[in-house]
Amino acid sequence: MPSSSFAVVGGGLAGCECALQLARAGHAVTLFEQKPLFRSPAHVSGLCAELVCSNSLRSDERTSGVGLLKAEMRALNSVFMATADACRVPAGKALAVDREAFARAMTEAVNAHPGIRVRHARIESLEDAELMRRGGAGIIIAAGPLASDGLSAALGAIIGQEYCYFYDAIAPIVWTHSLDRSVVFRASRYGAENGEAEGAGDYLNCPMSREEYETFFAALCEGRVMETRDFEREVHFEGCMPLEALARRGPRTLTFGPLKPVGFVDPRTGRRPWAVLQLRAENANAETCNLVGCQTKLLQPEQERIFRLVPGMENAEFARYGSMHRNTYVNAPEALTPELELKNRPGVYLAGQISGVEGYVESAASGLWLGLFLAARASGRALPAPPPETALGALLGHLRRPEKRFQPSNIHFGLMPELDERARKKERKALYAARAEAAFARWLAASGVRNG
Repeated sequence: MPSSSFAVVGGGLAGCECALQLARAGHAVTLFEQKPLFRSPAHVSGLCAELVCSNSLRSDERTSGVGLLKAEMRALNSVFMATADACRVPAGKALAVDREAFARAMTEAVNAHPGIRVRHARIESLEDAELMRRGGAGIIIAAGPLASDGLSAALGAIIGQEYCYFYDAIAPIVWTHSLDRSVVFRASRYGAENGEAEGAGDYLNCPMSREEYETFFAALCEGRVMETRDFEREVHFEGCMPLEALARRGPRTLTFGPLKPVGFVDPRTGRRPWAVLQLRAENANAETCNLVGCQTKLLQPEQERIFRLVPGMENAEFARYGSMHRNTYVNAPEALTPELELKNRPGVYLAGQISGVEGYVESAASGLWLGLFLAARASGRALPAPPPETALGALLGHLRRPEKRFQPSNIHFGLMPELDERARKKERKALYAARAEAAFARWLAASGVRNG
């Protein structure tokens, strides 16, 4: 079959994965990326596939929805997953990556593929002549949740309805050498109970007594934050709630959430702390650490003042401050076909967070699926979606399911059909996982997708 030409707008996780899958299948791809000429408020480098929030891709366990999704993506020969695995840094049962090494590797993969032509340009309209010329077989909008105002307006005009949106917060990053290691200890949750040697583990931990926590909590609740613009209604995605917003729900919310002390023993006292702030390595040499679960919209001086109240962080030096930005997405069940094509503009597809998925892995998965689907169709083959019992099928199903108020979602077992059998709560995840693995294996064997 002769090759077809596609245009991909956006060199983020979804755009890079989609472009590489199309090019691997022998199709010509023009990837339009606005960096380094223009950057959104959340981006700091000129590389593709930049991870703007955490460097964690979350759990790698098969008994989690995201762990299953990653396993399915590996089976589908995802470049995103292969690169993430190669750039892994210690993070316990989670998959975390050296964000700079990961972005460099993804950028090199895109630039090195002979089937991909990278154009550094900002696309403001779907009527752009070069975009239309290069996207003969399809235009994929993977501009991310921070698409330019012009492109967002163009999509809004086509859809004929207002965008939905939510606010996303980023956690601060500190230099590891600035931490007080006489207070901060290394350990994994439940590490001591599981025979982990003292001083081992993938996380650094800042233990707090009740008095220290209450001082930190009071300062957090009173801290000055970045103001929302008057015309924007602030709607947070539950998985990225700012720490100070969580704190306002009650004094123990944090100790049962991101600062929970369960599974830790403070080496100085031999007892469980009242609260624990965890830090995860940002890169392979662990020079910097991410404050786990501490995404915030506090003003920068407030971040320094308040987080330095945490024991062990009194002299913390900040490599990056937390921040807040608006993430944009469409009402997928109303705006898109089951193939992720704009209902009001055939030939234009959406991938990544702008399509209504949430999270690094989910964004890359949507780009992977769209690349495989469009490549198959351009070659004269039909590629049915994975069944809803699988992680990828459940994620795609979320984008098709009409809801009174559609919101982006991570992958989780709640998106899958109910189990046919009754089971105890602690057994349900394993049963969901086993069913998903069997369904995906059957689908993959019949799909004709090459996974080697």
